[in-house]
Amino acid sequence: MGEDGKHLQVLFVTLDPQRDTPEVLRSYVPAFDPTFLGLYADADMTKQLARDFKVFYQQIPGKTPTSYTIDHSVYTYAFDTRGRLRLLMAPTEPLDQKLEDVRALVAGA
Repeated sequence: MGEDGKHLQVLFVTLDPQRDTPEVLRSYVPAFDPTFLGLYADADMTKQLARDFKVFYQQIPGKTPTSYTIDHSVYTYAFDTRGRLRLLMAPTEPLDQKLEDVRALVAGA
């Protein structure tokens, strides 16, 4: 996004606080981009935040107690600088449309 990208802060929010400790997030998230941040909350707060943001997630058991996976919704939320939710982007939305929407948000539209 060129210069517009400097006005964005990407946040990853874990839905698996049991395994995604703050230490794990500190090493995992920057692998995508060093400016990205990982957010962590305990299990109760994670459940509440998921409910508030209408995020679906569930643990799918694996062969061992620690080999489970987490199924979850994959929407991208975009907030303005006042913390207001402005965009909810589905994974099926065309990339060009997402970029246009984010550019408009950064421009203050």
